Amino acid sequence: MLKGIGLLLLAELCFASATVFAKLVTNSSDISAIEITFFRFLIGFIASAYTVYKQHIPLKPFNTNLVIWRAILNTAAVLLFFISVQHTTITNANMLNMTYPIFIFIISPLFSKNKTKKINYIFLIISSIGIYLVIHPDFHHINQGDVWGLLSGIVAAFGVTTLRMAREHDSAILILFYLMGIGLVINSLLIIPNFVVPHGINILYVALSAIIGFLGQVFITVGYKHISAREGSLISAARIVFAVLLGVTVFSEELSLRIISGGLLILSSITGIGILSNGFKIPGNWKPIPKK
Repeated sequence: MLKGIGLLLLAELCFASATVFAKLVTNSSDISAIEITFFRFLIGFIASAYTVYKQHIPLKPFNTNLVIWRAILNTAAVLLFFISVQHTTITNANMLNMTYPIFIFIISPLFSKNKTKKINYIFLIISSIGIYLVIHPDFHHINQGDVWGLLSGIVAAFGVTTLRMAREHDSAILILFYLMGIGLVINSLLIIPNFVVPHGINILYVALSAIIGFLGQVFITVGYKHISAREGSLISAARIVFAVLLGVTVFSEELSLRIISGGLLILSSITGIGILSNGFKIPGNWKPIPKK
């Protein structure tokens, strides 16, 4: 339990910190967010492939469909998230991405027989108000970065759901291997036409964003082995706090009463759902791999 808490806190600190270095790069060069995620997947694939090779881990997953879907959904969520970071503040990007626990309870009935508790719809309304305050659309101009951030949260909800299911069958490192490999292929196809070679300090920033982001992926993948989805969603909400502190200190991002109020509403919704939710059981006749 304590190990899971520590790993998830480290994961969220890594994710928030990775956005800082990504923002530094996109603010000072023509390097796009998609290129930054390319290096993240590249480093992740090399590291996970080496580990799979050294540990002689069989490459065939127990449940191939879950592992592949986890990889595709995670890739989409990461791409949307970093595009959001490029076009909005890291505070807003992280807040909106962190709505994924709220969307998990919406989609969980699709994967289990458990019914959604009525009180969770109250939290959905509260979080919707919070999202509205953060995005603050005037319907004449909506920051596209905020839209990408919200979409990343929705896609991430499906990604975390498949992660929890996949971890019941396959090891964390095998899931990471496929995640990084498939992510690298998809990212390569997107970045080839607009690749920009990093120069100067941006080389360091790109490397740090990629390495720290990959470490966050490792921590969250392993962390969910030691903690439930309910507890994990509560702890993961700490990234909102990390992002706000980093945004203010590094980029002097302005925190208006509107954004603070929206963030608190989102945070309270995540906390409420985490406390009251009983999670969901994996459907069907799948059997987890035996623990050695």
